[in-house]
Amino acid sequence: MTEAVRLAKRLAEMLSCSRREAEQYIEGGWVTVDGVPIEEPQFRVSNQTIVLDKDASLLAMTPVTLLLHKPAGQEAQPDNGAAQAAALLSGAMQSPDDRSGIRPLKKHFSTVELVTPLATPASGLVVLTQDWRVTRKLREDARVMEHEVIVDVGGDIKSGGLERLNRLDHGFTYRGALLPPAKVSWQSETRLRFALKGEVPGQIAYMCESVGLRVEGMKRLRIGRVAMSQLQPGQWRYLLPHERF
Repeated sequence: MTEAVRLAKRLAEMLSCSRREAEQYIEGGWVTVDGVPIEEPQFRVSNQTIVLDKDASLLAMTPVTLLLHKPAGQEAQPDNGAAQAAALLSGAMQSPDDRSGIRPLKKHFSTVELVTPLATPASGLVVLTQDWRVTRKLREDARVMEHEVIVDVGGDIKSGGLERLNRLDHGFTYRGALLPPAKVSWQSETRLRFALKGEVPGQIAYMCESVGLRVEGMKRLRIGRVAMSQLQPGQWRYLLPHERF
């Protein structure tokens, strides 16, 4: 029996390459051990069969962005960093309609960052990314990027309430700040559509309560120009190359 060693070390010996190059092959999903893909360079091997995919490449992996339909009741706040993102994705499934063609890798889920928080009672679109450009876009443009949210409400709206929600008369002050204008319309007798920029957690509930309504459900459908589309609760997909927030 051969003494067990790290997979990266064994692969580097096999290929006469550096340890770092071997780690990149493994993290890229190009290496199998006895036919099973292994993505952990520290995986211990002895006399197993190690195979490098014939299409293996050392080109840096392109950073990915994931779109997730967060179910209501699941926390989606960025305070816990990578741990929060991992928790969001732990029970989620890739959408069967994902057309990206990207091979899912463990690294995609262990290094993404949640960049669009969503209130725990709400459901809908959240964005998790490895791409610093997406992170910068969503954070720097947060005050001007429009979110589309469907809100189920109860109660009786006050006279002139819809006009007030649209701020045709005067604006809302929330947490000491004047909120930017919103577009609000009825979708049914108990459902409102909000299109608002710079959404602040708790803002929609506050606005509804100000006109006599109580929020009974909330779903974010769109962030900027990217919509959740057919994603079902608990499903995710990769952001497509042509999609821009």
